Amino acid sequence: MTGWYPEDGKEEFMFDKLEDLLIRFDEILNMLNEPSVIADQARFQKLMKEQAGLLPLVETYREYKKNRETVEESLAMLEEESDEEMRELLKEELADARDKVSDLEQKLKILLLPKDPNDEKNVIIEIRAGAGGDEAALFAAEIYRMYVHYAESRRWKVETMDVEEIGIGGMKYVSFMVTGQGAYSMLKYESGVHRVQRVPETESGGRIHTSTITVAIMPEAEEVDVQLDLNDCKFDVFRASGNGGQCVNTTDSAVRLTHIPTGIVISCQDEKSQLKNKDKALKVLRAKLYDLEMQKAHDAEAEARRSQVGSGDRSEKIRTYNFPQGRVTDHRINLTLYKLDKIMDGDIQEIIDNCIAADQAAKLAKVNEQ
Repeated sequence: MTGWYPEDGKEEFMFDKLEDLLIRFDEILNMLNEPSVIADQARFQKLMKEQAGLLPLVETYREYKKNRETVEESLAMLEEESDEEMRELLKEELADARDKVSDLEQKLKILLLPKDPNDEKNVIIEIRAGAGGDEAALFAAEIYRMYVHYAESRRWKVETMDVEEIGIGGMKYVSFMVTGQGAYSMLKYESGVHRVQRVPETESGGRIHTSTITVAIMPEAEEVDVQLDLNDCKFDVFRASGNGGQCVNTTDSAVRLTHIPTGIVISCQDEKSQLKNKDKALKVLRAKLYDLEMQKAHDAEAEARRSQVGSGDRSEKIRTYNFPQGRVTDHRINLTLYKLDKIMDGDIQEIIDNCIAADQAAKLAKVNEQ
């Protein structure tokens, strides 16, 4: 049976930690029943969140301990049992429990990996058309709809921030916020260059063209995450433009925000209210500044960055959508799926799950090397 044994210092430390977490979990349960804690809603909510975070680990560890006991009991009974039929039953029970112990050990390792502090945050997504002209803009619009459908399937809320459209239904640029529990934990692997290979509708010769778009995934930053001086911000207002709709070109409701120290420029015109557009622009700016800090941290840990899936490197070609063959290939994890229509309709969970598994495997390998 593979796994962690007490004689290994690292494993002994891990089990000590798990026992401490069990004690902490029981402490939280007791505190949640105390009248003083129930009366203090802020503390009550904080403890509820901590309990929810510990629950998967606690349940897995308890199941692990139960199966370890089964292994020990089966071994003891095998030493005493002489009846061959009973011995065969015990051997089956022992083998089953050992398999479960091995699987649960792996699950515990993953659950004990350090959590990404941004995983529970909402995200701001930016999609930009790259090489390929109008065809790239059309593909950008399709990828935008892919993410909207995926968000809807998870009952997340989507809010458009800004969009620059072309007349034939494409988007040169679109930014939008996805609000929902664990949005960043799922969508963070989407950052990078997405490539499409297909025959454009405007191509009379039937030649396959290759176009690209860039996707940036940024966790929403709270005010505590980023120290933003409004004196560094310049606001300009202008009339919204777009494909029709009330208030378009009638009021100066659109906002252009320039962050002077970095030169970042953000436009928001989706709302009819200038105040709401200003608020959205500030949210995007905070996310961009927070993202810049994250990129610096990644650059400082280049080796770790290379070993992980979904590092956020915007120049990395992460995925190819090949329409003639109906396939989608994620180049980071060598995954090819022949269900392009479903994926373009938002069915991207299988890709995300494989990225998560590959990322966890890379992190586990790094922990084992230490």
